[in-house]
Amino acid sequence: MNRRCLFLSIFCFNIYFIAAQPLGNFVKIHPQDSYATIIQKAAYVTPSERQYKWQQLELTGFLHFGVNTFTGREWGTGQEDPAIFNPAKLDAEQWVKTMAGAGFRQLIITAKHHDGFCLWQTKTTKHSVAASPWKAGKGDVVKEVADACKKYGVGFGVYLSPWDMHSAHYGTPEYNNFFIKQLTELLTQYGQVDEVWFDGAKGEGKNQVYDFDRWYALIRKLQPQATIAIMGPDIRWVGTETGVGRTTEWSVIPADPNLLKKVAAESQKDVAFAPVGDKRNEDLGSREKIKNATGLMWYPAETDVSMRPGWFYHPAEDTKVKSPVKLMNIYFTSVGRNGVLLLNVPPDKDGLISDADIQSLSGFRKLYDKTFSRNYAANAFLYGINGKMTTDIYDGRIDTYFTTKGKDTTTTININLRDRFTIDLLSIQENIQVGQRIESFILEYFDENEKWSKLTEGTTVGYKRILPFTPVTTQYLRLRVLSSRSNPTISEIGLYKLPKLEDTAGEEFLKEN
Repeated sequence: MNRRCLFLSIFCFNIYFIAAQPLGNFVKIHPQDSYATIIQKAAYVTPSERQYKWQQLELTGFLHFGVNTFTGREWGTGQEDPAIFNPAKLDAEQWVKTMAGAGFRQLIITAKHHDGFCLWQTKTTKHSVAASPWKAGKGDVVKEVADACKKYGVGFGVYLSPWDMHSAHYGTPEYNNFFIKQLTELLTQYGQVDEVWFDGAKGEGKNQVYDFDRWYALIRKLQPQATIAIMGPDIRWVGTETGVGRTTEWSVIPADPNLLKKVAAESQKDVAFAPVGDKRNEDLGSREKIKNATGLMWYPAETDVSMRPGWFYHPAEDTKVKSPVKLMNIYFTSVGRNGVLLLNVPPDKDGLISDADIQSLSGFRKLYDKTFSRNYAANAFLYGINGKMTTDIYDGRIDTYFTTKGKDTTTTININLRDRFTIDLLSIQENIQVGQRIESFILEYFDENEKWSKLTEGTTVGYKRILPFTPVTTQYLRLRVLSSRSNPTISEIGLYKLPKLEDTAGEEFLKEN
């Protein structure tokens, strides 16, 4: 081999080797990168450790609670009298036990909503629980929630509204210093904080510039394990408040060009960058969207929705609580569409989660347990036509997985259930620790005419994809990956039968992609 050929061989090997390794949660795209190189890079962008842990939570809860609970408003005015805040029976352990019993693994408390009323003993303002009659002004809602979460092994998070209707500092440069003081109190007085949640709401007529980069840096310093959502670098808003995510949900999306400048400061490289464009668009990360990107980032979606029409508790909405079936369908369209569900369950004026909410959450958990109690694929004989098949795809672990040999980007997994069973639900998971790759797939079954017929199909998989379909009774199925950005990985396959519904007022499970 001459020197030129040797050089080209080494060069090509290095390009392939680099592309075939996890690249971290963001990557630069260079002007000389070919289209194929960009697609390869996208396939190997991976979540950070905090993003990966967050994704596995699946179910997180929001607790909207404050002066709005007592005024009946959704948004306050900032002029509320703290004397109205008096939840005489407040029991944070009841909140946490209720949510944990329904399968929720992390809870976020609205430490301060837009009205500026603080649920903790803050030194920054008198507009707080310290000025209320509750526990003679000595109470601390944030502490009680943090302590209960710790007691029951549930993650703890805080929501701190950037918009503050009460603060005289709002709309001035001093406000960011004021906000930093509040954030510091929350991050230093309550033990481990697992998620910090900001929104982008702003007061009309006041040109307040939020110093997000400074806030992010403080969180990374004081609570480095905490994910920052949804106006933050770790987690983005899915774009609606319906509990319904995209049918094509990429966790890898284009990054803002400013990323390339901001990452120059090594200490800030995981907090300073931002995504490109409106995150409410239906297509965020397709090949068409990433082909002209200057950088790519792992930026997964949180899908939020309230248990009730409103976000704060209102007695008139006790009859409008989402049913167990509705919650199950929301699970399919949030977690089952490569997201994490953030479900708001607001405590009432007494400081308790209402019976209506408790009953629905309990019913949801029963449906969940019945649905996923038996995976018909777990005892099946499975064989991948272009990869080494093992039991890895039904061992309950994300880090063990099936993949193809060589450079194959398609595959077929044949499934022999060993007997005839009735099924109507598919669950697939990728090993996102090495990247998100699958672009399209189809599930088929061997029908009564001895032909392969489509049961359901989808595009992206990511952490998890769940697809209900019309029930069929069969022994033989096959999952075909039709397109992938690199070697597809399949960590888990689940085939299930949805339970028969009782007392559901005619409701049905989704039968759509």
